[in-house]
Amino acid sequence: MAMAASDIEALIKAALPDAAITVEDLAGDGDHYAATVVSAAFRGLSRVRQHQIVYAALQGRMGGALHALALQTSAPD
Repeated sequence: MAMAASDIEALIKAALPDAAITVEDLAGDGDHYAATVVSAAFRGLSRVRQHQIVYAALQGRMGGALHALALQTSAPD
């Protein structure tokens, strides 16, 4: 049930079209990723809310096709 980094990026990009996204497969197994997402949509939002937006973009795949995601989010400078 592994997931490709490009699929993760595409799901996030669909929800946040302006986002600059980097996704790294941490273990080489398609289950453990780190992602950095920078979007103007995050401006003024708490870090928790920013993460909630990204998790919603993944459409329920967390805990299934995607086992772990270390997430860093921010608004552009």
